[in-house]
Amino acid sequence: MVSKYWSHIVNEIIPYVPGEQPQNHQLIKLNTNENPYPPSEVVFEAMQQAVSSNLRLYPDPNCTKLKEAASQYYKLPSDHIFVGNGSDEILAFCFKAFFNPEDIILFPDITYSFYEVYAKLFDISYETVALNDHFEIPVEAFFHKNKGIIIANPNAPTGKLLAIDSIRQILDQNPDSVVIIDEAYIDFGGTSSVELISEYDNLLVVHTFSKSRSLAGLRVGLALGHSDLIEGLNRVKNCFNSYTLDRVALAGAEQSLRDIDTFKTNVNRIIQTREHITSKLRALGFYVVDSKANFIFISHSEVPAETIFEKLKQRNIFVRYFKKSGIDNYLRVSIGTDHEMSVFYQGVVEILEEYAWK
Repeated sequence: MVSKYWSHIVNEIIPYVPGEQPQNHQLIKLNTNENPYPPSEVVFEAMQQAVSSNLRLYPDPNCTKLKEAASQYYKLPSDHIFVGNGSDEILAFCFKAFFNPEDIILFPDITYSFYEVYAKLFDISYETVALNDHFEIPVEAFFHKNKGIIIANPNAPTGKLLAIDSIRQILDQNPDSVVIIDEAYIDFGGTSSVELISEYDNLLVVHTFSKSRSLAGLRVGLALGHSDLIEGLNRVKNCFNSYTLDRVALAGAEQSLRDIDTFKTNVNRIIQTREHITSKLRALGFYVVDSKANFIFISHSEVPAETIFEKLKQRNIFVRYFKKSGIDNYLRVSIGTDHEMSVFYQGVVEILEEYAWK
């Protein structure tokens, strides 16, 4: 569809397509990488207390208490922390704050598809870096001239982790470029690049509360980096909306950072389930990419991914299928509870048996 009232960019752009959000609750939902376990009671209590007569007042535009909690958790000064309405909003602000239309930015060809959408929306030139046959990011491909680099680590939708030494190499080779490491899934098995911030003033690390902290419904994200980068983000934010987070979200996110025990318990449960289902699927003949995220990326040697996707959907089991060259025979499967993964596994077994009889 096109419209005479739209800008040429809006007429030409293909928006990001989120995973399906079916309203039927009698299903197994493994398609949007949500955490299957709820946040702790202290998070709920803080949010309930925030629902008061103070809702008539604007929230704190500086997110002071949340920044203080983040400062303690990450061991960074508050002026090294930016708070946004989910990491997607922060990434959008990054494109506006750090890149010009004439700049060339780099990101992998198989990665979070929002990067390409934002580049086109903000009219930023970009080049994609091809992954190798094992979905690994070739570090040396980021060693040529550019004005910005964006890497999801672990990558999406593959779950592959780039070692922190490799990120250090990219930073060393690009001292004049802003290097953005999108760590939406880092808590599920990787070492965060936050520890490099004190060494590199061009490094920005983006975190979300949607995955490991079980707060996808609140829309909270953080950017962590040198104060110059944070000020750039603040300038963009305050040109759009000074009050990006409401009082309820601020209260819940703050307590989430303080409740470390529940956070670690939920993350460890997901990691254990991920390793268990990976082993079982490999025994069925699946190729399962080594994942350090809260999802797995799988392909079967005989049954097409799209077939499995459709037949799982018929069983009310939702996973993610990307009809894109290079990954169109793969499925991304979020890690659910042990029960949900058992239902998913049984569904896959039935589908393989049906296909074998054809």
